[in-house]
Amino acid sequence: MLGPEFCTRPRGVRSRGAALTFVFASVLVAAAVTNCLPQDGEDPGTRTVSRAAPSPGAERGPVDQRELARAAAEAMADGKSGAKAAKEVVSRSGDRWGAVYDQREYEEFEQALDGRYTGVGLSARRAADGRIEVARVQGGGPAARAGLKAGDRIRTVDGRPVDGRSAAEVVALLRGDGAPPGSVVAVGVQRGTRAWTESLRRARLATEDVTVQRLADGSLRIRVAAFTKGAGQRVRDAVRGAPADAGVLLDLRGNSGGLVTEAVTVASAFLDGGLVATYDVHGREQALYAEPGGDTVRPLVALVDGGTMSAAELLAGALKDRGRAVTVGSRTFGKGSVQMPSPLPDGSVAELTVGHYRTPAGHSVDGRGITPDLVAPDRAEERARTVLSGLGGGS
Repeated sequence: MLGPEFCTRPRGVRSRGAALTFVFASVLVAAAVTNCLPQDGEDPGTRTVSRAAPSPGAERGPVDQRELARAAAEAMADGKSGAKAAKEVVSRSGDRWGAVYDQREYEEFEQALDGRYTGVGLSARRAADGRIEVARVQGGGPAARAGLKAGDRIRTVDGRPVDGRSAAEVVALLRGDGAPPGSVVAVGVQRGTRAWTESLRRARLATEDVTVQRLADGSLRIRVAAFTKGAGQRVRDAVRGAPADAGVLLDLRGNSGGLVTEAVTVASAFLDGGLVATYDVHGREQALYAEPGGDTVRPLVALVDGGTMSAAELLAGALKDRGRAVTVGSRTFGKGSVQMPSPLPDGSVAELTVGHYRTPAGHSVDGRGITPDLVAPDRAEERARTVLSGLGGGS
């Protein structure tokens, strides 16, 4: 379980999971990770919690936590669901990022942010014809040991046909509803004309949210899919270990957020201290700062798109406002609100909006997003590499 340095929440409340299908970048997660920010007297690197699809309705104002708890308690006294009553209160409030999760969902989310999950070690994608294919196989995982390969068609999971389902749904079936490590899932597979059923035993696996690739021109492409625990240090290690003349292409496309601590650590890899973002909680402004000693000379280009959100926008905004990186791509999602968890009497957790964050130049991200320095809706990576080369970051 993550310690209090990552998220402010009352003791006994375990962290959250919005039915998260959190595996690899090629899978569209059912719910996006967020950021939970610190309160007075706490370490300023922490986590926020956000989703890719907000609740309907405009955000009209904060939810009264006492009203929420009272509604849940009254429902339980009448033999009804406390979580359902709390959801109704949140829905009426118009807090578009507010949500209520049961204890199991919250716990799953914490595990995902910790870079862990129970599954078989493959990511899936949906082909144009509706078929589900293996997009990627995690080395050393159950799927890899069984010999599954990228491009294999997944026909069934535990006997249920999967054609026409989303990739996220199929990954959820592979992981099981709270299935423990060691449980078995039967996967119907087809490769060419050969079709067979493979029994895979689920295992505890680590996510692969940071990938580092040396490009042909000598530059470094660092892809950060999500800010799970340890992601920031992996980026710092990659930057420190790169040749002095190698530029960095920091790919934040599709990054839905994660632990704010980790986003600040990535910023610290490229900044020599200074402001990363400011945020307010119940009207009180606080700040996040980079650690001193980062590489401020190496050419840097950050790739962003409409799937870049929350903590990833915080990082992109800091690098852009501080003049440290040229940002390339399309306008980011625009999720700049701060949520904090509140425990409910039945053990569920309500996550409520309590404030917003701003970039070092004071720009609000919420509802606006970040417009990159070079808008490139098409061939964004190609154009980003050209920019990086022009900065002296490649041959």
